[in-house]
Amino acid sequence: MVASVTSLGRNGLYDWMIQRVSAVVLAAYTLFILGYLLLTPELSYEAWSGLFAGTCMRIFSFLAILSLAAHAWVGLWTISTDYMKATGIRFVFQAVCGIVMFAYVAWGIQVIWGL
Repeated sequence: MVASVTSLGRNGLYDWMIQRVSAVVLAAYTLFILGYLLLTPELSYEAWSGLFAGTCMRIFSFLAILSLAAHAWVGLWTISTDYMKATGIRFVFQAVCGIVMFAYVAWGIQVIWGL
């Protein structure tokens, strides 16, 4: 009963899966960007903006941003529940983390999709 209240209905397997799937997406995105940088010797603004003008790249970038937010949230949530014993401090920390992550995702959408 207590475990389900403090974890907001999540379990360790769910967190583990989010961490692993988001890590795979972030690794794939990083390798793709590094490969593009290495294989494009004459990198210009036109080439870079052309890469991000495609819908597939925008979706991949959006998926990477969501993966980064999910990965960070699970990590910070785990750290805060393990090491912050005072409920008020933990709540404020988690609320600030959630707001900051939401702001970064919203900003990423604005940058990627030009909204």
